[in-house]
Amino acid sequence: MAEQKKPASFNVLPKIINGGIAGIIGVTCVFPMDLVKTRLQNQQILPNGEKMYSSIIDCFRKTIAQDGFFGMYRGSAVNIILVTPEKAIKLAANDYFRYHLSTPQGKLPLHMAGIAGGLAGLFQIVVTTPMELLKIQMQDAGRIASADRSAGREVHKLTALSVAKQLVKENGIFGLYKGVKATGVRDVLFSVIYFPMMATINDAGPRKTDNSGEAVFYWSLLAGLSAGMTSAFLCTPFDVIKTRLQAIKKIEGEKEFEGFFDCVSKTMKYEGPTAFFKGGLCRIMVLAPMFGIAQMVYFTGVGERILGMERKKTV
Repeated sequence: MAEQKKPASFNVLPKIINGGIAGIIGVTCVFPMDLVKTRLQNQQILPNGEKMYSSIIDCFRKTIAQDGFFGMYRGSAVNIILVTPEKAIKLAANDYFRYHLSTPQGKLPLHMAGIAGGLAGLFQIVVTTPMELLKIQMQDAGRIASADRSAGREVHKLTALSVAKQLVKENGIFGLYKGVKATGVRDVLFSVIYFPMMATINDAGPRKTDNSGEAVFYWSLLAGLSAGMTSAFLCTPFDVIKTRLQAIKKIEGEKEFEGFFDCVSKTMKYEGPTAFFKGGLCRIMVLAPMFGIAQMVYFTGVGERILGMERKKTV
């Protein structure tokens, strides 16, 4: 077998196209479960011991009963619009850093794969933070509205644009970066775990018969599923903290948080350690298929076909 060498150049544009398309398809498939995750993570046990949702199924049932089936896609527009650059940055940046950190023979040590993934996670928060901030307000709006109706209060219609305008008006452009530190911790840690694990599993699978050296599509799906499931579970506590910090409006009786450590302290004090894994099953059910689908689509090389470029195996 001929000695493997890494490609002489790295074309970032097709990677960006692949990442954007992969993100749109992945998010569209799993958004309803993501909405349930957000609502379960944001709900706190009230002083009287009550909580709005008792389980994943209960949240699905009550959301559909209140808002209809399309209520499960509340906030999806802003997510789909911004997930294009978000996933494009994440997936393309990982490949970019893997390429530049690899040896001339195309080998990438595990610690370098972790660094490449972490840098990709760090770069993506530029888009991820405002995207998640706006998405969470829209996803949690139904829970807040339901509580307001039950208490006889007026329910105000909420849009992503109105939330963005209000945040920028009050705090400037940095108002859209509420919770950026927690987002950064979650996304960097997730990427440090996910990308090396996904690549290791993907490299161990059967190859295509076209001599490209790439894994067959179903193995890429499996690699994304497995790595996404593991990374999602391990990072759930940071996702809970981030989600709670970014939820601007609370139900009466729910606690406000001053920052990362205040959120950790109050959540532990009033709800116990299990609260840090609220919505954990939902998160796994969201991220495992989303990254499995996204990774499979990313590896199909749609961007290269659109641009009429030769598909090259990445490191």
